[in-house]
Amino acid sequence: MSVSAAAHPLANDVVLERIQAALHGLRYGAVEITVHNGQVVVIERREKFRLPDTRPPR
Repeated sequence: MSVSAAAHPLANDVVLERIQAALHGLRYGAVEITVHNGQVVVIERREKFRLPDTRPPR
């Protein structure tokens, strides 16, 4: 936690809510959090969808 984040506890709540929202419903994929100078600046969600195998049996 950076000094500025400690001075603004509501900012931490917002970041945690955004991370939780990014994780909500994610079955396959990733959530990437980018931090600069001790502060979260980007939260990126990448979701993958698994498609059923539709090939006929051999």
